Amino acid sequence: MKKIDSILKDFKSGAISLPRAKKAIENLSIAPLAHANIDIDRLRRTGAGEVIFGAGKTNAQILEIMQTLLSRGQNALATRLSESAMSAVKKHFPKAEIFEAAAMAAVYAKKPARKKGLVAVVSAGTSDMRVAEEARVAAEFLGSRVETFYDCGVAGLNRLAAAVEKIRKARVVVAVAGMEGALASVLAGLVKAPVIAAPTSVGYGASFGGLAAFLAMANSCANGVSIVNIDNGFGAGYNAHLINTLK
Repeated sequence: MKKIDSILKDFKSGAISLPRAKKAIENLSIAPLAHANIDIDRLRRTGAGEVIFGAGKTNAQILEIMQTLLSRGQNALATRLSESAMSAVKKHFPKAEIFEAAAMAAVYAKKPARKKGLVAVVSAGTSDMRVAEEARVAAEFLGSRVETFYDCGVAGLNRLAAAVEKIRKARVVVAVAGMEGALASVLAGLVKAPVIAAPTSVGYGASFGGLAAFLAMANSCANGVSIVNIDNGFGAGYNAHLINTLK
């Protein structure tokens, strides 16, 4: 890395001390804040930078982490934001993109790369949209092209049948469903692409906050189904992007 070479040259010439050289090298990979250590090197290592999990963080903490990422030339994405946090991001970063349905926000240090491939995000019902939107925004932020198919649950198979030819064009499919979680199995029996099942906490009492859908998806009889945790739209979108952009 060019910056490391420069630091080492300064140390060798005596321009900086050993402690300063160590600190400078550490700061290339970690940006230490009072409340967090931001992994600046993650983008280089994995191809995707650090994403901010907003739940449990104060507005000030979220803004500081975003600003730190931007100052290092990286785009910033925050998930699970409260309405207050989304308003704070928009006020502090006027050019931020706010995704209210997904409770997410994105701020760009540089123009996003052209979208690649195709990810299909399919949701069973309108009530699953928050998780589906979280998957969509995550995959698009990382650089994938995404097409959504909402309210295609198996209770009305004609709705899914009407969209299946378009869904088959995707390199990877995200199936978002609560209740009994049958959508993932049905889709995996209809498409060649891998299916990432994203169970949601949507459902009546016996759904146990999404556990019924999670277990049904984990026990899918269809081939090619993998699963993320309950309501983890971000994880589904992230994994879908990885699969979509494999060379």
